[in-house]
Amino acid sequence: MTTELRASTGASRRSHRAAPLSRAGGTVRRGRGVGRPGRRAAARGENARRFRLVLAAALVGLAGAAAARAQEAASQEPSFRAGVDLVSLNVTVTDRDNRYVTDIDVDRFQVYEDGALQDITFFTRTQLPIALSLLMDTSASMTERMETAQQAAIGFSERLRDEDLASVIDFDSRVEIRQGFTNSVDDLAAAIRRTSAGGSTSLYNALYISLKELGKIAAAATGEIRRQAIVVLSDGEDTSSLVDFDEVLELAKRSDTVIYSIGLRSRDIRTRRGFREADFVLRQLAQETGGRAFFPRRVEDLSDIYQQISDELSSQYTLGYTSKNPLRDGQWRRLVVRVDQPSVAARTKQGYYAPTMN
Repeated sequence: MTTELRASTGASRRSHRAAPLSRAGGTVRRGRGVGRPGRRAAARGENARRFRLVLAAALVGLAGAAAARAQEAASQEPSFRAGVDLVSLNVTVTDRDNRYVTDIDVDRFQVYEDGALQDITFFTRTQLPIALSLLMDTSASMTERMETAQQAAIGFSERLRDEDLASVIDFDSRVEIRQGFTNSVDDLAAAIRRTSAGGSTSLYNALYISLKELGKIAAAATGEIRRQAIVVLSDGEDTSSLVDFDEVLELAKRSDTVIYSIGLRSRDIRTRRGFREADFVLRQLAQETGGRAFFPRRVEDLSDIYQQISDELSSQYTLGYTSKNPLRDGQWRRLVVRVDQPSVAARTKQGYYAPTMN
């Protein structure tokens, strides 16, 4: 199920596109425009506000089908029920050679929140099911590389387990939900093959939509933990989104979603300012959420990178604790996970927002 979003009219209808649109024909266009800067900024702000309102309404329909699949899959797994104040962490441990270490006992882990040692109340090396969004850049610059990128993404989807759920989203000038959350490898592969290149790059819109959809999955899980991840492939800077990077980063930090970013670049354009900024964006999203950023120079390297991401997802620990800080003030709390074992390092999200009174 997919939805087309038209910010210019505030209406939504069923389609294969989820698209923020400007006054001109349906795609977001950047240019010098006319009028005073203040008016242009106000117009962009209003369009972004409408985009978010329409998106919220449109995702209601998507949530129903996704929730049903999530509950069906969760019913087949041992439950890890999350209380309101439980902090859940997905932790990756690697050695000096960047190999995954998967045999560490709970008493070796130390979790610090704002410098205060916490008591771990849940620990497992058994992989909890995952809800994953696979985001693919289909802008015009990907034209000659689409077939190889598609095959690499299909190979990644084939490594998912029966209890996992995945969706396929492509983005160029618009954002298209090719396949809602499913555990069908055939449906995921068919959706990936339907992608085609053309248009500009609305990376932030795609991330915003994906994070909102994953939030619906989490809300429908009735307290059971399902890991959440986004794997995003992009070959350029954002040129056509209505939401900005700071807004997407804030939404990512408020979610429990790990972001793995792949910045596909060619050697001759990596020194351009726009691409240096795009690299920073992909690194920051991964770093804040506990994921990784990759920057291959050849499209042929994508299969190996997807394999590395798959290996990491199948090598993580899940830790849970209830914060010793009783304040429900909504403030940012910094997290550090350490392992009392030589020559290993732990990686997880950098923090979370405390609960509030509501």
